[in-house]
Amino acid sequence: MTDEPIEPGPGEPTPPLIPTGLDAVLAFIRHGESEWVAEGRFQGQGDSPLSELGRRQALLTARRIARRARRPALPLPSGPPRSVVHSPLARAAETAELVARAVSGGRGADAVDVPVPVRPEPGLTEIGQGEWEGLPGAEVVERWGDLLQHWRRDPLTAWAPGGESIPEVDVRVRGALRPLLEDLASAAPPGSGNRSQVLGYGDLPSDEPWSIVVGHDGVFKVALLALLDLPLARFWVLPFALCGITIVEIRGGRPRLRLHNATDHLSTLETEAERVGVEERRRTGAL
Repeated sequence: MTDEPIEPGPGEPTPPLIPTGLDAVLAFIRHGESEWVAEGRFQGQGDSPLSELGRRQALLTARRIARRARRPALPLPSGPPRSVVHSPLARAAETAELVARAVSGGRGADAVDVPVPVRPEPGLTEIGQGEWEGLPGAEVVERWGDLLQHWRRDPLTAWAPGGESIPEVDVRVRGALRPLLEDLASAAPPGSGNRSQVLGYGDLPSDEPWSIVVGHDGVFKVALLALLDLPLARFWVLPFALCGITIVEIRGGRPRLRLHNATDHLSTLETEAERVGVEERRRTGAL
């Protein structure tokens, strides 16, 4: 006997990704700015740490999640998350630790003074970019310009030399999401598809089980397409901002995108950057 999941054989139907009748919420948070992002380098699975700005972004995001009921409220359940699951890469792991600490450290109106489990999930590692990883964007354009354009037009038929294809990533992302969703299903009885799907009818607060997922732009694109049952060819349709918050609500086993790419919690950084820019222009006399 073994506890390992049994993959369906050829011709066998693939079990649904979302458990039947599930009422739950997943909050996706992209990591903060990394040093390679700041330098304009291709990342992929290169393990670049957060930059100083990235840490500040992550702290503001952690505070926003911990104070999620503060208006405008985030559409998240009132109780603590069951887990914070993250890519093992440093930029995501550090962001996840800051979020978990804020949610479980008793800070903020919605924080609880109990530890929230935090675990790395290899299936959420960013898409491998092969020979492009660590290179400045200008060099990738110079050496692989045509291939890069092909990748941006049709990511199912082109990808970085030595990197991963989108279908390959889809397999491992589904493998990471499935136990996460099954854990949420174990925490509550099946819900009902009869609840209103129109916002404004008693939306908040709710008490469904929920989890936080911290990862990367590329792998999150694949995850959302899988959850929403959209074709992989739509890969470029869903962008993820640095430290943006995306929320997928599941009602009676049916997913809906409740919030995508919220970054209002980072506005103080933008205001500060504008102030510094004004002071620099005033000092130099530049327009």
